Amino acid sequence: MDYKASENIQDLQYFGEFGGVNPSISDSSTYTFLSAKTMFDTFEGNTEGCYLYSRHSSPSNLYLGEAMAQLEGTESANIYASGMGAISSVIFQLCNANEHIVCSRTIYGGTYAFLKNFLKKFNISTSFVDITNLEVVEQSITPETKMIYCEAVSNPLLEVADIKALSKLAKKYGIPLVVDNTFSPLNINAAKLGADIVVHSLTKFINGSSDCVAGAVCASTEFCLSLKDVNDGAGMLLGSTLDSVRAASILKNMRTLHIRIKKHSENAYYLAEQFEKDGLKVVYPGLESHPGHETMKAQMNAEYGFGGLITLDVGSLDKANALMELMQKEKLGYLAVSLGFYKTLFSAPGTSTSSEIPLEEQEELGLSQGLIRFSIGLDNDIHKTYLAMRSCMQKLGVLENDTVIV
Repeated sequence: MDYKASENIQDLQYFGEFGGVNPSISDSSTYTFLSAKTMFDTFEGNTEGCYLYSRHSSPSNLYLGEAMAQLEGTESANIYASGMGAISSVIFQLCNANEHIVCSRTIYGGTYAFLKNFLKKFNISTSFVDITNLEVVEQSITPETKMIYCEAVSNPLLEVADIKALSKLAKKYGIPLVVDNTFSPLNINAAKLGADIVVHSLTKFINGSSDCVAGAVCASTEFCLSLKDVNDGAGMLLGSTLDSVRAASILKNMRTLHIRIKKHSENAYYLAEQFEKDGLKVVYPGLESHPGHETMKAQMNAEYGFGGLITLDVGSLDKANALMELMQKEKLGYLAVSLGFYKTLFSAPGTSTSSEIPLEEQEELGLSQGLIRFSIGLDNDIHKTYLAMRSCMQKLGVLENDTVIV
């Protein structure tokens, strides 16, 4: 990929109200009009640059939306109060009762629960499939199918979707491809590869400081406006709009995204290589042993690496819990969900971020109880981190004491 997202984000330049280098925050829930007609036109969606009510939009959300559109290379982007707010708005905007979705079998647990458990109230059904098997994906499409949904790099098994191939398939049937790119911002430009709509949890890498929850939808101007329509826009009517102060904070953090992603990826790649040499069962798209390695190489932006997530299978839930508790005690990171923080975060997905998926289905997916998902931090000396993690593993018998340090 040759799309220069970070340069385009960096080129966005706003002056604050009093000449500040950061845009001023609009701390208002409602906005005044000089004429009644302009208010009417704004309600009808026929004005640009006018603000009506913060549930509809705000200047701070607009600035962050422009940065997100530059990140993915889309015409526009809307900002939401959570990743699930973004995801649910897109799905409700595209699907009506008695319609159907084809979705990757490995996705964030909240998305899975929404698709499988919540949407049945509206008679919207979902087929969960191996998104890496294009033949199975195509066989699952019906006349009622309204979208193909996947994650660019899946949570938590790190399966890599072939976005170009899925886009071609979606276009064949006249349906949109919706891609959650939360795990791989800058690593992958999903829209440039053919995704029609890209969703993000801004909570994770994009914000990078684990201090807020937010989401985004990157798409065409037409689709983004439809989400904000006062009469039938799911984004508008579900009320999941982000607060202006948080939007301004995330925009500031986005300025360092390119630096952070490079370091997350560099550190994750180092640890994945070392632990694979130690004989552990490691899943990381940067390893040649990963089934999606070649797919990732073909669609990634090489300068940002293979991403900051790895998984290790230590054999059992008891061992996984003991290892995570010991690593936290040794100040190697936090036993916590989420990702993209400056410190390493680790959790057992089967009992946390994927706990919404029934145990028998987890087993079918290969999501073992001993699996640990690591969001690798920004450690300056990653070899020191490796030695400390390795020492914890040796103490608990995850690794033998006589294994060789490479």
